[in-house]
Amino acid sequence: MTPRPPRRHETRMPSHAPDRFDEVPGDLSRVGAHRAPRPRHHRVRAFAWAALATGLLVGLGVVGLFVIDDRVSFTDIIPSGGASEEAAAPTEEPTVAPTTVPGMVVTVLNGTRTSGLSARAATALQARGWAIGSRLNASSTDIATTTVYYYDAADEGAARGLVAELGVGDVAQSEQFRPAAGASAAQASKLTAVLGADYAAKR
Repeated sequence: MTPRPPRRHETRMPSHAPDRFDEVPGDLSRVGAHRAPRPRHHRVRAFAWAALATGLLVGLGVVGLFVIDDRVSFTDIIPSGGASEEAAAPTEEPTVAPTTVPGMVVTVLNGTRTSGLSARAATALQARGWAIGSRLNASSTDIATTTVYYYDAADEGAARGLVAELGVGDVAQSEQFRPAAGASAAQASKLTAVLGADYAAKR
């Protein structure tokens, strides 16, 4: 008899019923960890939370502004429109009314090329009660507007009265025609009328 070879001891895995984990697709090539796709409502939920947080921050800011507004009065810092308009509006100084002072000494100067203009004006003023100290030609002959000068502010009304007598011109306060110290009463003119082209045109 031929002796039988010794039997090998084979270890067999315990058998069990096949399930879905025993079947691995052959085309599976992905490597690494892979997450399942997120559901659609996940984005909606994230947007809702972000909107809620934004609304909460805005609400807190509004409440803070109301608290600050109750403690600080901005009306003392920013003036109202009406107050600024009233402050910006310039105040008009009252105009002195023209007056007539009988016997006030007046100097008449001819500021044009019209010959004899100061003499004719002086004669007309004397007829209305003005005293004439001098009637001369001015240093310039191209004066356009007649001007009555006064050096004492108290004589502004009389200067305006002299302009009314001449019918044209304006008044101006100036030290230019103040009489020199020691001048006689006849030469101490308080008003000086410099006749211009506007007066020559009406004569």
